[in-house]
Amino acid sequence: MVFQVATMLDGAEVLRRAKSFFAERVPNQAAFPEKEGPTWLTLRGQGGEEIAFAVRVEAGTTLVRASTLLFDQAVDRFLSTLPAPTEQPA
Repeated sequence: MVFQVATMLDGAEVLRRAKSFFAERVPNQAAFPEKEGPTWLTLRGQGGEEIAFAVRVEAGTTLVRASTLLFDQAVDRFLSTLPAPTEQPA
């Protein structure tokens, strides 16, 4: 499944939060960094399953795109923690 959300956070912060979230907050579906670049991140988890994130700035807002086959619920949960473009960051 492919997800896309907009956030007020910068891309580096989104990717940092993704690494932390999937290593610490979802122990039954943990995933860890496999490869990464300044605007993308690939995590590997249970059975070698992948979560891929990409970030880009468009009109002053960071767009986050994530795709996965197994981790749909966890990815949706992570993306729901990102502040919307009009919210103040936590």
